[in-house]
Amino acid sequence: MKLLLITLLLLGLAFAGIAIKIWAKKDGKFAGTCASQNPYLNKSGEACGMCGKMPDEIGDCSTSKAS
Repeated sequence: MKLLLITLLLLGLAFAGIAIKIWAKKDGKFAGTCASQNPYLNKSGEACGMCGKMPDEIGDCSTSKAS
């Protein structure tokens, strides 16, 4: 029972930390969310599947092109 309470407390702190980060950021956006900006995840230089940006186009991932 004690382990369950500790686990729930730690998960609650993690969610609270993420919520505070979203609340504190302008427009509630995470910076650098495109996988195309990470050279370890995109070794072949493909465009981001979410926004369509190429790896050399640095900026925030906008979902306006998605859909």
